[in-house]
Amino acid sequence: MSDLGRFLPLSQRSPGGDAGVSSDRREQTSAVVLLAAALLEHATPGDARAFAREAGLEGDLDQVPGGDLTGLAAAIASGRRRTIRDLTAAARAYLARAGTGGTPLPAEVSGAVALHASASAPFARRAAIAGHTVRASDAGWSFGRGPEITATADAIVAFLTGLSDTPPRRRPDH
Repeated sequence: MSDLGRFLPLSQRSPGGDAGVSSDRREQTSAVVLLAAALLEHATPGDARAFAREAGLEGDLDQVPGGDLTGLAAAIASGRRRTIRDLTAAARAYLARAGTGGTPLPAEVSGAVALHASASAPFARRAAIAGHTVRASDAGWSFGRGPEITATADAIVAFLTGLSDTPPRRRPDH
């Protein structure tokens, strides 16, 4: 019985490996705002404000001199802590503007948002992925257990956040 602990999965972890883990999503939220800034570079100031409003960042945008999204991204990166909810709202607002033509969300952003949204989405969306392994075909992440359903990372995030009604599907070869 004394050596039973070495067979447990957590007993093989290296000590101190979680020191850099944080729930602060400032960097990721800032990265999404920079993607939106690039997407809306030639758009009207009203489009930038609409993005900020949809992302829940309109009050933050009002505090930025010039009121541009690049300045907002810098303010977010050096400002107060941001939660996964803040990141989810920003990612949803970006995908609503970008559609299929924008730069894909970074893998760490899409993975975090998809995992959060999979637990907080309306029942019908959670039911569509329940009992499956949800795999992003282009981002190298997956979560869940069961038969694999696949889509691009942005498509998974769009479905789970209510921007799309197309759920991830089983690949035809499975």
